[in-house]
Amino acid sequence: MTKLGRATTICSLFVAVLVFAATSGAQTRPAIAKQIAQTYGLDSFGQIEALRYTWNLEAPGFKLSRSWVWQPKADQVSYEGKDKTGNAVKVTYLRSQVDSQPANVRDEIDPAFVNDQYTLLFPLHVFWDSWADVHDMGVQKLPLGEGSARQVVVKYPSEGGYTPGDTWDLYIGSDKRVQQFAYHRGGAGKPKLVIATWEGYKKAGPLLISTNRPGPADGNPARVFYSDVAVKLVGSDTWVNAQ
Repeated sequence: MTKLGRATTICSLFVAVLVFAATSGAQTRPAIAKQIAQTYGLDSFGQIEALRYTWNLEAPGFKLSRSWVWQPKADQVSYEGKDKTGNAVKVTYLRSQVDSQPANVRDEIDPAFVNDQYTLLFPLHVFWDSWADVHDMGVQKLPLGEGSARQVVVKYPSEGGYTPGDTWDLYIGSDKRVQQFAYHRGGAGKPKLVIATWEGYKKAGPLLISTNRPGPADGNPARVFYSDVAVKLVGSDTWVNAQ
């Protein structure tokens, strides 16, 4: 399994991880793809030395949290959380060397990082991920509640990666922010369908982040949210908290 860097990391909404297409030609980008990414900080991403966040999942009878520090330029990851047996884990590794890491890093922690980072930064991946098909579908009805927004469909290839064929339907407002999304899992595993509103917008340095994503997963109530979000800019040792 190929491990990806800054511009090519892919994740899903929950513990299971999304698509990676190891071999795929670049697809034509509609103008809206870059406009969305620019709204979320594309042009200033090179200023980011480190990104810190905790990914949280809440569902009936279930809670899960994972804390990360990612240094994009070195593609170094620091993780703090628990393993599958509930034991505390703290580890730092380079993603370029993940295949030489212990099994828990290779098979559990790094896929979880891919999952959580991709969910956090998906609007940037709409432009970064040249192997995905991006289609501007025009104004469509929102999947949750009343109203409508511009639908942008991002579909990943049917071969390669953790769950090939995943599709993200983004619903974009006039300000080029994601209002809602629907995630359709293409591979085996759950959830198959997640729908969520994107709320709790904050700025972390140059990055725009939606910190709260409530909505049903396969018809069951759930919420993904991000806490302790901060960035460290190039040339600075100070964390800038999202606010």
